[in-house]
Amino acid sequence: MSIFRQKIHISGRDIDRQGRVNNVCYVQWMQDLATAHTAAKGWDMARYEKLAQGWVVRRHSVVYKRPALLGEDIVAATWISSFASRQCVRRYRFVRESDDAVLVEAETQWVYIDLTSGRPVRIPEELKTVFECIADDNGDKEFLST
Repeated sequence: MSIFRQKIHISGRDIDRQGRVNNVCYVQWMQDLATAHTAAKGWDMARYEKLAQGWVVRRHSVVYKRPALLGEDIVAATWISSFASRQCVRRYRFVRESDDAVLVEAETQWVYIDLTSGRPVRIPEELKTVFECIADDNGDKEFLST
C-alpha cells in the first residue's frame, strides 16, 4: 500500500459560492488522508500520543487544475515522496472518477515534533520503514496502474 486512496463524494457542504469545491476542503482532505494513511500503517493517534510525538505542517503547496462539482465522486490519493531526519514530504492527487481528470495536485512538508516541547525530533526508524518513498516520476506510474 505505497499509495493510499480514498473515495470522496462531493456534497453540498463542500461547495463554495462559485459552485465548485471550496479550496479549504482540499486542505482538510489532505490532512484526513495523511492521518488515515499513517493509521493504516499501524501509526494511529493513540500510538503517536503514547510516544508524545506527532506531525505538524510546515508548508502546503496546492495546484488547482480543474474544478470538482456537486455530486461528483473523486479519488484522493497520497504517498510519501521523501523522508529526512525530522521531516517528510507527502504528495497528494485528487482525480475525478468519471473521466480520470486530475483536479488537484499538492504536497505538504510535515515536521515530526515532540508534543510536549513542540520542537522537531528525529523520526523513529520503525515509522520510516513502514512507508515506501515514491519519487515523483514513479508516483504517476503507480497511480495510473491501479
